[in-house]
Amino acid sequence: MNAQQLKNSILQLAVQGKLVPQDPNDEPASALIERIRAEKERLIKEKKIKPDKNPSYIFRGSDNLPYEKVGKNEPVCIADEVPFDIPDSWEWVRIGTIEEINLGFTYRPTYVDDGIFFLSVKDISGGKIDFSNAKKVSKATYDNASYGSKPQKGDILFGRVGTMGKPQIIDTDVPFCIFVSLGFFRDHTNIINKEYICLWMQSQLFDKQVNVKVKGSAQKNLNTGWLKDFLIPLPPLSEQDRIVEKYKEFEPYINDYDKAYEKIEKLNTDFPDLLKKSILQEAVQGKLVPQDPTDEPASILIEKIRQEKEQLIKDKKIKKDKNESYIFRRDNSHYEKIGTEERCIDDEIPFDIPDSWEWTRLGAITEILRGKGPKYADNTDFRILNQKCVRWGNIDTSFCKTVDKQWFESISKECLTTQKDILINSTGEGTIGRSSAVTSDAINMPYDSHVLLIRPYKCLNKYIEIFINGIEGQAQINRSKGAKTTKQTELGVDKTKNLLIPLPPLNEQQRIVDKVNQLLPQISKL
Repeated sequence: MNAQQLKNSILQLAVQGKLVPQDPNDEPASALIERIRAEKERLIKEKKIKPDKNPSYIFRGSDNLPYEKVGKNEPVCIADEVPFDIPDSWEWVRIGTIEEINLGFTYRPTYVDDGIFFLSVKDISGGKIDFSNAKKVSKATYDNASYGSKPQKGDILFGRVGTMGKPQIIDTDVPFCIFVSLGFFRDHTNIINKEYICLWMQSQLFDKQVNVKVKGSAQKNLNTGWLKDFLIPLPPLSEQDRIVEKYKEFEPYINDYDKAYEKIEKLNTDFPDLLKKSILQEAVQGKLVPQDPTDEPASILIEKIRQEKEQLIKDKKIKKDKNESYIFRRDNSHYEKIGTEERCIDDEIPFDIPDSWEWTRLGAITEILRGKGPKYADNTDFRILNQKCVRWGNIDTSFCKTVDKQWFESISKECLTTQKDILINSTGEGTIGRSSAVTSDAINMPYDSHVLLIRPYKCLNKYIEIFINGIEGQAQINRSKGAKTTKQTELGVDKTKNLLIPLPPLNEQQRIVDKVNQLLPQISKL
């Protein structure tokens, strides 16, 4: 049960006479209604208000069922309209019997910079009247406006469109008028507890009557013509006061419950993602699977990668990197050598790793390529991967676009994806750094210029994906994004090469990947 449902339950108890006990000494609501009628008659005689054309009178018949007499018509049973039983001291009444209903301007007036406030539904959407962004009309427009568009202190103001907002009793003497998106109740007799009326307007009973009238409509709009016929269960005046006071006692608890519920809901929503990130972080810290002393250490793996790269350079398959990074340990500290320069990088090392692991730059163990700008063409058999295709840990080829055949055939084989590659988004707000190992249905495909391809040497692409999509990988990416334009940022090739990655032995990489593949599907079921 969320806070709104809890509030609805309390309000339902309130309007059913179950929130506070009845007091046999209370003047019954029937006598209260008679006092209201008598006061209205006096005001009519004094020509302060107009008489109702078809006044409603609801009473209980000899069969104990509710009947209604409207104007000079014969009484009819309205048992099918009455939604629930109420205490004997209560009465059902039409809201138009006890409240005058008014609505605002039905046209849009001319606005001025200095004048009388002109409010619409947006000015009460925050739960109270807010003049800060309200429009203004001239005093002449205000003076000539109809009586029913100028609320006063003590009236109940409410929205008439959309969510309608929370009804509120006007507590200011500041003059203002209203647009047709607002309406207000005016109680000329000042006998009813207006806060009880506000509670009724927030109850499910009121909402159901609105829904009956606007059934099939895309948006709720309160029509004041039929609003006057809404049924309200009226308690004795003293009980109205007790209901309001009791609800006020509950209100802070409802608010506290709402905050607690939102935190729980956010935790429930975020928990799978937080757990996933935690698992990926444990993986790259060497805490997810045990180390095996018989594994060939990562230092030897890195040396083998260097030898492979040297051979590829000799074969002119890749170019020598003038800024090749070599990280090593000396005196229990981490140093990095680039060219002939050495420097201590202890301040960059985010956490300790097992002795069999090594820190290295991503560019030292992978080749990183940027995709090419494509020549798109409709209805061809040649598809290209883009940033929408690259999800978190998955490639979705349904987002592929098609390209020109000649352009596709001009792409060299080295620029097509292989089963050992990783793709990472290099642009796009909210998608930069999102990466995935290439899936089986995305092999031998080109990728556009908003995507980088990472091709590992002798390392597992799934392990590198785990690092990039984890907490540490994303933190480094967020720190390294360079400005491309004023509207978006870009993760460049050099920045990606510079990512500092903890590298396990190859066998442990496989154990980590297997464990992550075992755990993540279970998280998705949470």
